[in-house]
Amino acid sequence: MARAPVRFDVDNDDAPVFVISVAAELTGMHPQTLRGYDRMGLVSPGRAEGGGRRYSLRDIAMLRAVADLTSAGIGIEGVRRILELENQVSALQSRITELEAELVETARASLPNLPVLRSGTAVTRWRPTQPSRTTNRRT
Repeated sequence: MARAPVRFDVDNDDAPVFVISVAAELTGMHPQTLRGYDRMGLVSPGRAEGGGRRYSLRDIAMLRAVADLTSAGIGIEGVRRILELENQVSALQSRITELEAELVETARASLPNLPVLRSGTAVTRWRPTQPSRTTNRRT
């Protein structure tokens, strides 16, 4: 029976394409270590039809991060917590970007003639400055 060609989408970091032996070589880890990390839920690779693990580029990057953290002396539970916090930060950053876009659109709809300037993560409404009324006094 002829095998269907494997399609590798180079633009998709989540495509599960690497078998465990290749993932182990790419990360410098033993395949049994990768299986253990899968059981612990640190990295959850995709599965092939036969049940074999298939790792994506994102999984490989995650495994390298785990290796870096453990080699720095951080325990597995600490690594798990760090990865959870990094995922939360990424999700919050995405949400901030969405909210900023909504805020800009709302400002444009409400005040179409008022320019809106973006500065960092803040949205600033431009207003002309008033000349200062203070005078310089010499003593």
